[in-house]
Amino acid sequence: MLRISAREIDDLLDGDWVLNDPTTEGMAPLKDGRITGLFKTPGVVAGLHIAQAIFERSGAEFEPFVREGDWVEAGIPLFSVTGTAESLHATYKLAQCVMEYAGGIALRTHAMVKAARAVNAHVSVAGTRKHAPGAKLVSLAGLFAGGGILHRGGLSDSVLVFDQHRILAEDPAAAVKRLIQQNPEKRVALEVESREEALYWAQVGVDILQCERFTPAALKDLVDELAQKYPHIRVNVAGGVNADNAADYAQSGAHVLVTSWPYFGRPHDVKMRFEAQP
Repeated sequence: MLRISAREIDDLLDGDWVLNDPTTEGMAPLKDGRITGLFKTPGVVAGLHIAQAIFERSGAEFEPFVREGDWVEAGIPLFSVTGTAESLHATYKLAQCVMEYAGGIALRTHAMVKAARAVNAHVSVAGTRKHAPGAKLVSLAGLFAGGGILHRGGLSDSVLVFDQHRILAEDPAAAVKRLIQQNPEKRVALEVESREEALYWAQVGVDILQCERFTPAALKDLVDELAQKYPHIRVNVAGGVNADNAADYAQSGAHVLVTSWPYFGRPHDVKMRFEAQP
């Protein structure tokens, strides 16, 4: 489960509920209320636990009816939340936005996973750290809910050598060999842009080759060759991978589809239906 700190929830709330709510306060006294959340069109539940933490931070009571990652049809209640008018108005829009943006990411991730696993049951869809700045929590909630995995949450997560690293090295091969020796408990990945590069770095000793912008046909040829010469090496494919071509890349034999595509697109609408409590 994605960990959410109290500080992160407060940071989210500070973007909208900075001081007070003069509209709601000025209309007092108001009745307590109940909100029911539901989808306008079918979708994947995402960001539910973040929404719960947001509502509960204001003192409202949250009851979920579904689980993170569930596929839910339109009109079926996702949750209910009860509280004072002040607590509901202070938090509902933020909770709605979290679930809508996470839900859009979840839907796109789900589409990629479904397409890829229709032809390769063992392939994974991994989301990069190329999400909108400041949106890591919501982006990863959507990614995980849609069936994706994390490629890199940050620099310390994994060892991944880009061309930008090799350009700055006096002796790239020697530098990568040192890197392998210094990280015996981690797989060392390296990005390549051609078959020739891939075979060269395979013999240097890397564990993962991340193939950037290969065509599915070129990737299949490389995967087949590596399986014969370096069967221990895992192959990632990155660069332009999306729901339309996920099946082609999965069928080529790639182990992991590395993508930023799910992060960018339409949110998925969540309706917040208000009712007054007796």
